[in-house]
Amino acid sequence: MDAFYASIEQRDNPELRGKPIAVGGGGRRGVVATASYEARKYGVHSAMPGYKAKQLCPNLIFVSSRFAVYKEVSRQIREIFAEYTDLIEPLSLDEAFLDVTVNKKNEPLATVVAQQIMDRILEVTNLTCSAGVSYCKFIAKVASDIKKPNGLTVIKPHKAEQFLEELPIAKFHGVGKVTAEKMKFYGIHNGADLKKWTKLELAQKFGKTGRYFYNIVRGLDNRPVQNNRQRKSLAIERTLRDDLATYDEILPILDGLIDKFHERLKKVDNYGRTLTLKLKTSDFQILTRSLSKDYYLTDIEEIRRLAYGLLEDNIEAIDQIRLIGLATSNLQKTETLIAGYGYQLKFDFEEEEEKNS
Repeated sequence: MDAFYASIEQRDNPELRGKPIAVGGGGRRGVVATASYEARKYGVHSAMPGYKAKQLCPNLIFVSSRFAVYKEVSRQIREIFAEYTDLIEPLSLDEAFLDVTVNKKNEPLATVVAQQIMDRILEVTNLTCSAGVSYCKFIAKVASDIKKPNGLTVIKPHKAEQFLEELPIAKFHGVGKVTAEKMKFYGIHNGADLKKWTKLELAQKFGKTGRYFYNIVRGLDNRPVQNNRQRKSLAIERTLRDDLATYDEILPILDGLIDKFHERLKKVDNYGRTLTLKLKTSDFQILTRSLSKDYYLTDIEEIRRLAYGLLEDNIEAIDQIRLIGLATSNLQKTETLIAGYGYQLKFDFEEEEEKNS
């Protein structure tokens, strides 16, 4: 979908149409969930601090999130997908892979199927979307971003090599900002540059993802579209009103987070053997520390003791932090998520942050 949350807000409120808006928190500790295309022209993007977004776009309008509405629209879109295929792998509320090799409309051309789905979504929801069509998930995903908004990009097998060689390295799905900068340091600016490196060289420089980079630049991606996915972890996060630095400052916040975390684990009756502490610094660097047991961590006091230990053992590595998170993995119950509907234990932007500060 194109700027999904923001587009829904503009659809439902005519006064917002054509204006730069951001869904999320505009306060000092708020975060942008998504921005309209009018705002993106100023450099505003998702996960950006609200104050920075306002600096880039002084006329930016912040709108509170309405997740119940977004989920309902997402449900409508999934129903449209299901008119064409049952092989649907959602990535989020607004994005999914569809395998239409064999489809319910008996349409031999995937390009026609994609256009029909785009038209149906516009008809039903009055929202636009963009699609990428290709022979594998990686190229289809990259292609879906080429002509946004309301664009359709098709990459046929015989065009894939040229497409990937010309693609800027930052456009490769799975290459984040930090990795892109590291690649540019090594002279890798596009797919053609990346293709010059051997699998061993990439593994030495980028670890286990090096093999992934080696394959995708050659268009090698045999992952099937899966219409069910297994949940591997449960997590909760909290963005802080003020940056904190010392153990004594952080501990009371972590303590309250542990209580909330354990309440939600009890609610879903699912526990893990691994506990992970996540800290995000004021300059958005992420520090994670984990420990595992050979039994499931169900007792809140043990979780508290282990979380305290992870914090204490790593306090020297902490500067100023703006976010604290806890996660558990190696779950007791491996859940299957059908059509992408599940839960993640996570607070909703600034409204929740203010309420819990």
